[in-house]
Amino acid sequence: MSLAAFTPSTPLTLGVELELQIIERNTRDLSPRASQLLDLLAQQPFPGEAKPEMTQSMIEVSTDVHRDVASLQAQLREIRDTLTGAARTLGVRLAGGGTHPFQLWQERRIYPGERYEALANRYGYLARQFTVFGQHIHVGVESADDALYLTHALARYVPHFIALAASSPYCQGADTGFSSSRLNSVFAFPLSGHAPPILEWGRFEHEFYEPMRAAGIVASMKDFYWDIRPKPEYGTVELRVCDTPLDVDHAAALAAYLQALALCLLSDRRDPPQERDYLCYTFNRFEACRFGFEGEYINPRTLARKKLREDILDTLDALTGDARALDCAESLAALARFARGETLADWLRAQMHDPLPSHTLVDAATARFLT
Repeated sequence: MSLAAFTPSTPLTLGVELELQIIERNTRDLSPRASQLLDLLAQQPFPGEAKPEMTQSMIEVSTDVHRDVASLQAQLREIRDTLTGAARTLGVRLAGGGTHPFQLWQERRIYPGERYEALANRYGYLARQFTVFGQHIHVGVESADDALYLTHALARYVPHFIALAASSPYCQGADTGFSSSRLNSVFAFPLSGHAPPILEWGRFEHEFYEPMRAAGIVASMKDFYWDIRPKPEYGTVELRVCDTPLDVDHAAALAAYLQALALCLLSDRRDPPQERDYLCYTFNRFEACRFGFEGEYINPRTLARKKLREDILDTLDALTGDARALDCAESLAALARFARGETLADWLRAQMHDPLPSHTLVDAATARFLT
């Protein structure tokens, strides 16, 4: 099918999707009970949307569209409370975090459904290995060209969001040494990475998307696993690099950061995106995944090098006026305090009071999700 027509939306509106872990109470391993949990949620009012994901040990929840972070945060709390009540009835628990610390991909079951089964047939073991958990943040734009402009303008901030959300230090029963090991699973897919450096929607459609579709590589924008991608049917730009945070308030703060950045970047276009902006993209992204706040960040325009923590704090400080205009200054101040300390991955490592498989670590994660 041809690329969907871009549906304009109210600029700077927000929506969030969270992929969550379903945990067995006794073993603390992942539980393949997504179907039962979704059935239970369908029997009661739910303050958002809940749906399945790739395997049966995960669930995705999403918010409505919000104009401000306060209402987004309130809905995320309602979603959390409703979810935890249903999980308690079912005898399971829920957790954030980008990976489960000791689950084995070989034991995962693909969720029954045409799309998931087709993906499993195409990607083999990568589909079950894709039992990883991310936060996707949507920000509204009023035109297709604005969507591409913002997609590329945000590229330099991708390491910020990786480090601020990084919560997947353990994978398959081992300490990976990474702050975000989840993204290594994403990078394995052939259509991951970043969008081509094109700023006009017409050119994007005719020079890139249509040839990819004609070659049978993609059928829709959903087939691109880019770090940031336009969503024409929603009228949004979708940021996809964040691990699912350990609590919903942090998820809301990350959305506030994206909203403030979008306001700044769309308001002042004196320095538009360039192809050169991707010169150090893979290096900077790796540094954020591996080392979190202590990673190196190289400015692709000047080649100046600084610690990622410093670049995050400098950016948050520069966004003070935008944050006030959007009434999200408190959220950005909370992120600044957070960025001066440890990552969520560091916090998880500190909960390791017994060897993997660690019950204390999983218990700490499920408890923090309730806060």
